[in-house]
Amino acid sequence: MTESTRSSHTITIYHNPACGTSRNVLAMLKASGETPEVIEYLVTPPTRETLKALIDAMGDGPRPLLRRKGTPYDELNLDDPSMSDAELIDAMIAHPILINRPIVVTPEATRLCRPSETVLELLDNPVAHYTKEDGDVVHAPRT
Repeated sequence: MTESTRSSHTITIYHNPACGTSRNVLAMLKASGETPEVIEYLVTPPTRETLKALIDAMGDGPRPLLRRKGTPYDELNLDDPSMSDAELIDAMIAHPILINRPIVVTPEATRLCRPSETVLELLDNPVAHYTKEDGDVVHAPRT
């Protein structure tokens, strides 16, 4: 495989190792034969430009990417419908814990992979089945 071919198949995961869903997604990527670039976004938060690009690639605006549990979401009144996308992005930049995870970027799509088996839809050769940390078995979508 040439370097240019390899780079065209790069997969990136914005990961939080403390999150079971994020750990399951990373494990499914590896079980599918992928070697993703792992960005621990709480250690290395995305820049405003990167976060905006991720949100734009997902196509649903910033609200679906906001995490409420264990974050300052309520204190910042982020459920206020009058808050602009720019204000929501400002909050995520100031408090990266507000960014829901894991976000997986492939050459074809960018997606918040919740539930974790969503990642299998993004892969050319997903693992046929995978047992998650909680014992649930997920199967790759049929093509």
